Amino acid sequence: MRACSAPAVTPTTAKLRWLRPGCVQVAGIPLEALACSGKGRSKQKHRLLVPGMSFSRHCCLRSLLLPRCLRGGGAAESWGIPRTEGWQVLPRSRVDVGNAQLLLLSPFFLTSPLLLVLQRLANAAEKFQKAHHWQDNIREEDIEYYDSKADTEYDDPDGEEIEREKSNSLKLEFTDDANFKTKVNYSYAAVQIPTDIYKGSTVILNELNWTQALEDVFIENRKEDPSLLWQVFGSATGVTRYYPATPWRAPNKIDLYDVRRRPWYIQGASSPKDMVIIVDVSGSVSGLTLKLMKTSVYEMLDTLSDDDYVNVASFNEKAKPVSCFKHLVQANIRNKKVFKEDVQGMVAKGTTDYKAGFEYAFDQLQNSNITRANCNKMIMMFTDGGEDRVQDVFEKYNWPNKTVRVFTFSVGQHNYDVTPLQWMACANKGYYFEIPSIGAIRINTQEYLDVLGRPMVLAGNRAKQVQWTNVYQDALGLGLVVTGTLPVFNLTEDSSDRKNQLILGVMGIDVALNDIKRLTPRYNLGANGYVFAIDLNGYVLLHPNLQPQIINFREPVTLDFLDAELEDENKEEIRRSMIDGNDGQRFIKTLIKSLDEQYIDEVFRTYTWAPIKSTNYSLGLVLPPYSTYYIQANLSDQILQVKLPNIKMKDFEYLLPNSFESEGHVFIAPREYCKDLDLSDNNTEFLENFIALMEKVTPDSKQCDNFLLHNLILDTGITQQLVERVWKDQDLNTYSLLAVFAATDGGITRVFPNKAADDWEEEPEPFNASFYRRSLDNKGYIFKPPYRDAGYRGLDLENNTIGILVSTAVELSIGGKTLKPAVVGVKLDLEAWAEKFKVLASNRTDRDQLGARRCDPSTSCEMDCEANNKDLICVLIDDGGFLVLSNQEDHWYQVGKFFSEVDANLMSALYNNSFYTRKESYDFQSVCAPEAQSNTGAAPRGVFVPTVADLLNLAWWTSAAAWSLFQQFLYGLTYSSWFQTEEVAGDSMEARETSCIMKQTQYYFSTVNATYNAIIDCGNCSRLFHAQRLANTNLLFVVADKPLCSQCESVKLLQAEVRAPPRDPNQCELVDRPRYRKGPHICFDYNATEDTSDCGRGASFTPSLGVLLSLQLLLLYSSASRHPLPPAACL
Repeated sequence: MRACSAPAVTPTTAKLRWLRPGCVQVAGIPLEALACSGKGRSKQKHRLLVPGMSFSRHCCLRSLLLPRCLRGGGAAESWGIPRTEGWQVLPRSRVDVGNAQLLLLSPFFLTSPLLLVLQRLANAAEKFQKAHHWQDNIREEDIEYYDSKADTEYDDPDGEEIEREKSNSLKLEFTDDANFKTKVNYSYAAVQIPTDIYKGSTVILNELNWTQALEDVFIENRKEDPSLLWQVFGSATGVTRYYPATPWRAPNKIDLYDVRRRPWYIQGASSPKDMVIIVDVSGSVSGLTLKLMKTSVYEMLDTLSDDDYVNVASFNEKAKPVSCFKHLVQANIRNKKVFKEDVQGMVAKGTTDYKAGFEYAFDQLQNSNITRANCNKMIMMFTDGGEDRVQDVFEKYNWPNKTVRVFTFSVGQHNYDVTPLQWMACANKGYYFEIPSIGAIRINTQEYLDVLGRPMVLAGNRAKQVQWTNVYQDALGLGLVVTGTLPVFNLTEDSSDRKNQLILGVMGIDVALNDIKRLTPRYNLGANGYVFAIDLNGYVLLHPNLQPQIINFREPVTLDFLDAELEDENKEEIRRSMIDGNDGQRFIKTLIKSLDEQYIDEVFRTYTWAPIKSTNYSLGLVLPPYSTYYIQANLSDQILQVKLPNIKMKDFEYLLPNSFESEGHVFIAPREYCKDLDLSDNNTEFLENFIALMEKVTPDSKQCDNFLLHNLILDTGITQQLVERVWKDQDLNTYSLLAVFAATDGGITRVFPNKAADDWEEEPEPFNASFYRRSLDNKGYIFKPPYRDAGYRGLDLENNTIGILVSTAVELSIGGKTLKPAVVGVKLDLEAWAEKFKVLASNRTDRDQLGARRCDPSTSCEMDCEANNKDLICVLIDDGGFLVLSNQEDHWYQVGKFFSEVDANLMSALYNNSFYTRKESYDFQSVCAPEAQSNTGAAPRGVFVPTVADLLNLAWWTSAAAWSLFQQFLYGLTYSSWFQTEEVAGDSMEARETSCIMKQTQYYFSTVNATYNAIIDCGNCSRLFHAQRLANTNLLFVVADKPLCSQCESVKLLQAEVRAPPRDPNQCELVDRPRYRKGPHICFDYNATEDTSDCGRGASFTPSLGVLLSLQLLLLYSSASRHPLPPAACL
């Protein structure tokens, strides 16, 4: 690119003059380069280093495909930027980590308002509860509240509407709210009560009574800060009160939401945990009891967060882990999934030996050679009963300090003495629970959190520290959020002036990730620059690759930084430093995936990071070398704010659709240039909205982003002058070009001629276009064929024009500073260039001389891809292994396919000879269709089914078995997963897409740059091939014999994304080399004043009143008398 002197531009110029005729040649325009006759290198004879194969001066491949005018470099004027006060080059230090930290997160984490709101809410809740007088005779009609599920309609498995319970809920009106993305009412708070809790119980009614006072505090907080999102109090009883009021989001079946199982509640209600679950699988545990135990383990695992560590073992005479995990592992989603799958394989046999189980558990907890939580330590034992108290084990491992809490669970209907189980729990600061039926599982597997909360409550204000959660999905539709939490304590005292040690619940305030993203310095970081943030687990809070395709609100969204990017040693060290709370900077060479995930590029990046005070997060900034500085337009007031509207609009007249025919089609990036600008996916509509707004406001208006708008105007003028001074003077058909184009950092993509826009499939936002970002990161010319998957069967080329994109970055050097403000390129007509390619890859200078000889190592003939096209395959393959051009007509419809789909034998040879390197990685954010279930029987596995004789026996109907069976039956009507072999999502009865892991494979050029000749050895079917990288491109030129026979079989290389097989990646291996992490800085697991006397009770299914009456009638009251329902206080 030649440097040009620009004409002077005065501040009063109504329209900027950018280029002089012939000064800048862009996108394949100069005739001299395309015709290969004229100046410079075009007269040279270019030869590929193929024996006997040359390219004459008429058809020099490199100059014809890649005109000299496209080459990067040069001064600012080469791109048409005049040296005036209209623009300036600024350093990125204006958005360095320190300033980005303040800009990005101060409104949420570093300033006091949000923390004060949480403290005000927690203090108010404690005050209201302390002042509340317990009412034994409280009635439901005495309480006035909005039941968020009162108007929710649920469908039963047969698709019929389920009759709703009668409700005294308030009737509210709602209005749409953009902040909450739903209808809300700011005058009231809403209440959500889990389905399996009876809302008319004394405990729940008293809870509703005192929490009603929080409504006024919620409303006052919003008046002070209208930007606040959900304010939520999650009670230890299961009641959720949230503000503002909105109807509950109705699932397709009975709602399983319980606030006590939400990620934010779990993290806020207790300190991290080291948990060992031991399950009795002796011969007495079979059928229904074993099923109950398996389900209990499932539910117990769901009470753990990523800050916790766990292992699960079964025991009879001996103890052994149920999975491949030999030690405590992090309780993340993937590890818990392994446990849940392997628990299903437990089989009951042998005799019970509690000693074996407890010794295994204590050994696990005492292993200090592994990463673990190092806070609360506990053993959870599930058994059907036994007589041994294993006191000697406790004396050896746990007494007198009792650092390990023991929780025991008596499972199933049996007549065993439970006293030993109660003693074990009481003697080790734990708790004893009973699970007689499935209805008691969810409640009793989560109430241990109340025990763990005792030291927090007794610690008082020391434990009142705001904690920030991992990213998770908001249950009310707000999207991805993080939540600030603060525990709420019971401050009442008993008659002996002893402090209460119960946690009342957790207060939380949501912060939407989209709100944080809107504050990030996005566009002045360039297309390949970005901000990210991680927590102490190494999970990303912010990252451009954090894009879960499906979100299950029951699980947190946990994407590790090393999974968001391609892992290497440098990034491991950066991640460790960020987790440790250090700041730093490092310039590294690393691999990145292209935006379309088809390519791998080796790039240079500068990582800068610093901790965010008062949080567990660390913030990072990533910039490529060419984004260290950026151009900022600062156009004069005379240009931007002229008084006459018709003159002002000249700055935008070339954005109007009526100018497209002469000036080329303009795509404008859908950015938020002004607050009142209506965004649209339709480019023409968005342009019209933009122009209409510009007629009303000036670009310097306070409601507009001056940086975005000024740069948009700058790039509009540059690209329009490119059309006027260069593109219009050329006949694109002469060079078989479908289009020429330019895309800029300012958000303009101009495609010429206008008709080419009909087939333009690239993103209107250059920063989201793969060709744009790859061109910035690679030198030279990037060829991009249209992607075709393996199943593509091709189109009729006569009726369908296919284009190949060729692009390169405009590189400027201004005062020693390198910038890349734009990408320019052409779109080649595939059919025409396929014909040209055959000529280009031939050895002739005279069309009448067609020496058609086969070539092999023993002859001296030349490899002519046109003359010998029946015997030779000649192809251009890009750096991802995709076919770009071929001399074989039957290959044309396969352009854009991975070359292994075209010639698996030849592609394998290229890979085996190190022309390509393979990179495998995993996408943990994918969705997949549900896998077919292996069993479809109507009855659940392991559930007792009575015989006809049993049904005719009145005694059986009054037995424990009947009671248990009826409970599981009624519960199963609601929670159908009990009756299915595969776990079913809690919000749908239908088969739906589920989250899954996809395995990705990309290929990229190795460091081999030399010419290579080789033989694909296969006896009589052997093939000779030659391969050579084309300099300054992303192309590989390959000439090979056509296959003589089909007997040469080779492994077909796969590039398409596939669903990862079970246990891939191998979690069993990964846990032995865990990634570095840190737990929360605080731990409350011990208090000398803790009262451990309350250490056990039984509990059963707590149904609604209707279910209770039905059970009592069906079981003739006798069963209910044997198994009395718990008092309300047991909720």
